[in-house]
Amino acid sequence: MKILEGKMSLHGNERIAILCSRFNSMVTDRLIEGAKDCYLRHGGNDENLTLIKVPGAFELPFILEKILENGDYDGVCVLGAIIRGGTPHFDYVAAEATKGVANVTLKYGGAVSFGILTTDSIEQALDRAGLKVGNKGFEAMSSLIELIDVYRQID
Repeated sequence: MKILEGKMSLHGNERIAILCSRFNSMVTDRLIEGAKDCYLRHGGNDENLTLIKVPGAFELPFILEKILENGDYDGVCVLGAIIRGGTPHFDYVAAEATKGVANVTLKYGGAVSFGILTTDSIEQALDRAGLKVGNKGFEAMSSLIELIDVYRQID
């Protein structure tokens, strides 16, 4: 049986975009640092890494569509932090950001990883951004690197 499985290494010429929301920047800045760290540790070239920031998580799918439509990147690591508040706003933003990223990814077929945190508190978000339970930005970039390698093998 032939098995295709991604490897955790880059060739150094992959063009990667980190697409991240600015809202909750005390969390998202840590996610960005984790993603960048992962990219560089696995052979990425800093000159081929682009950070694109949007106001909030709701806007992520719109810019992701532009990125994938242009075809300038080998992969996109989508990051954000949506933290529950006292209103239903959290539910709407989290659902639409998630569906939007999924729909755009399916439409264009690009290598996209999903690192949008949806947490009940700022403490949970900070924990997932590197304080206690690893850095989800690092994990999202790790998934993207593996996905890019699987795409290469399939092509």
